[in-house]
Amino acid sequence: MRIAAANLTAYVRDIFVAEGCSEAEAGRIGEFLVAANLTGHDSHGVIRVPRYVAWLRAGELVADRAPEVIVDGGAFALVDAQYGFGQTAGPVAVDLGIAKAREAGVAVIALRHAGHLGRIGEWAERAAAAGLMSVHFVNVAGSLLVAPFGSVERRFSTAPFAAGFPVTGAEPIILDFATSAVAEGKVLVASRGGKPLPDGVLIEPDGSPSSDPATLFGPLTGPARDNQRGAGAIRAFGEHKGSGLALMCELLAGALTGSGTAGPGTRRVCNGMLSIYLAPDAFGPDAAIAEEARTYLAFLKEARPAPGAEVLVPGEPERRRRAERLAEGVPLPDPVWETLLEAGRPHGLDGDRYLG
Repeated sequence: MRIAAANLTAYVRDIFVAEGCSEAEAGRIGEFLVAANLTGHDSHGVIRVPRYVAWLRAGELVADRAPEVIVDGGAFALVDAQYGFGQTAGPVAVDLGIAKAREAGVAVIALRHAGHLGRIGEWAERAAAAGLMSVHFVNVAGSLLVAPFGSVERRFSTAPFAAGFPVTGAEPIILDFATSAVAEGKVLVASRGGKPLPDGVLIEPDGSPSSDPATLFGPLTGPARDNQRGAGAIRAFGEHKGSGLALMCELLAGALTGSGTAGPGTRRVCNGMLSIYLAPDAFGPDAAIAEEARTYLAFLKEARPAPGAEVLVPGEPERRRRAERLAEGVPLPDPVWETLLEAGRPHGLDGDRYLG
């Protein structure tokens, strides 16, 4: 099935208003989750609604919690989200970084104790739209999902990394990926009838590769999914390279910010993010930087493609998918739509009425 983005956003908003969030916060949750679906990153989209609802009801997430600036050191700030929604904390932290970088040329913002920040590329896009380059290291405290290179045991979160580079007169370059071979949300999507996993992105305790979501979630019975029930793990991407980058994300976003690393022991689940913002005009004339970037990007795109392939730059697939889904609606597998219907029913919300 497909549903118009505006209608899906409204439905998600209404669910979270009914769950106790303000209209403004519920609107942000709907906006950013659907934005992830529009770019094709369904793993970070509305499939997260049931999990957010469960966290909210359990007190793991706190509605309408205002982020607090703990340290303001000129070009540096430490922001504590106080376990509020990432869709509220994320814009506050990014906009603070943008403002500080415009003043000083560079800024570093440490964000800790945030609810799920969603698609991290969203924040690189936000900075790029303001004309700033940015780099983002992210981890998830209390979320052991990924086996380091050479192991079968979980030691990392999916530890996302993102970077953005605006180009005057052209589209920005937005790089965004989990340091795991696949995001946990993509395993969740596959478990609910979505796109199957690539071969061998998971690993069983005996070291054998797997693409079965049950490796991570355990038996796929009923609507609930618990990523701690499976006996296996997600593999790090790129062997030792992805494993090393995941370690740096855990240390920079988790240990340095004070948000906490993925383990050991029982920890409250939250995101930490260390972000660096750069103002182009601090490095030289923007026109010269943009000209060099455009020349190089054209050179890159002119590379002869391999048979059956296309040379793409980071952010290009997302822009194509966004245009397509805005025109045709957001596709949702039936099992995912059913979980959204279940989230609305206790509040008397009939999701099918939002289909238009």
